[in-house]
This record gives sequence, structure tokens and C-alpha cells, in this order.
Amino acid sequence: MFARNLAHNSGLDFAVFTGGDYCSPWRDAVTELHKLFDWAKTSRKGLLLFVDEADAFLQSRETSRISEDQRNALNAFLFRTGTESNEFMMVYASNQPSQFDEAIMDRIDEMVEFELPAAHERRKMIAMYIEKFLLNPPDRWAKKVTTVDIGDEEIERVVADTEGFSGRAISKLAIAWQAAAYGTDGAILDQDTFFKTVEHHKQSMAQKEEWIKHAQTRAKMLTSDR
Repeated sequence: MFARNLAHNSGLDFAVFTGGDYCSPWRDAVTELHKLFDWAKTSRKGLLLFVDEADAFLQSRETSRISEDQRNALNAFLFRTGTESNEFMMVYASNQPSQFDEAIMDRIDEMVEFELPAAHERRKMIAMYIEKFLLNPPDRWAKKVTTVDIGDEEIERVVADTEGFSGRAISKLAIAWQAAAYGTDGAILDQDTFFKTVEHHKQSMAQKEEWIKHAQTRAKMLTSDR
């Protein structure tokens, strides 16, 4: 959303890809990257190119074990972004920017950190996503959800329970509420299911954090053997 608004307010066209788009297969990545940047130059207004989950693609060549094809893809990306350009702007999003290659870090002019949403921000997000996914879904084929015994007090409890949730996690929670309601006759979301879904997401997030810690520990062990 930040990158899209930046492009709009700057009068630029907007395009997005994820780091994972070029991870498989790596052997085709160099060709596809050159096609991407050649296409970026065709914009008359200039293009803001947003790379989501950038650390999946732009990992350090010194501290990460990367394949020859991945190294070639990274070198091609660095070649196309090595000098200032009035044809395109790069914006990277990452939860782990410390994994970026040093050459990528050198190309970054400005850094903006987005902290996890505070209570008042979570309250707004929860209300927004309840409206979007439950009460008035934008898809004309989507059913409206009927909520039972869910009011301001229950929402305040969820605001407190979602401390540590990102905006994406809150949106996924709302989608899970929708899915739970669609599993009933009449698309009904009751208070019990409302809270159980929150608890399930908290447990899932805790499990994911454990997996990430394990993966980071293993990565350090592998790179320390080099």
C-alpha cells in the first residue's frame, strides 16, 4: 500500500513482483530480469517497481550459500540497478533486511521502518476488515456474514489479543472468520467461533516463529562452516 501510494503521488506507473518469482527456476531468472527492466523502460511516466519479500531474492553473496544460477541472477539485477535512473524507481520490502547483499544495501537511498500496529491502529484495521470480509464483501458472489453476539466489547478483546499482529496477519484473521462463517448454514459467525479463530491464529503465529528461529539457527551453522 505504501509503495502504491508513493507511485500515485509521484505520478509514476506501478508494478510489483515478489522475490520468490525469480527463485524458481533460477536458470531462467537472468533472461526474465533483463526482460523486466527492458519493459520498465517503456513507461512514459516512469515506473515504480516494488519488490515484495525482497530478501528471498537479494540475499548476501558472502553470508549465504547460493547456487551459481542464483548468483548470476543477482549479478544481473545489480547490473541493471547500478546507476541512477530517471526511468524507474526501486522499492524493496523485507522483514529481514539484514540478509540483503551489501551491493543492494549500497543502492538503497532511503529506509522506512513500519512498526507493528498499535492498539488504536489494530482497532481500525479489525473494523475495516470486518466490514470488508464479513458485513459487506466486495465480491458480488460472496455471501454477507451474520454475526451473533459480537459487539464493541468483543472487538476490544480481539484488539488486545492481537498485540504483535501485523496488518497482514489481521487481514488473514478476518478471512479466517469469513471461512468459518461460510462453513455454517446461513454464513453465521458466533461469539465462540470469533474468539476460537483468534486463538488458533495466535498458536499458528507462535509455531511459525519457532520455525523461523530454527531456520535462522541452521543457516548460521551452515554459513559458519564456510
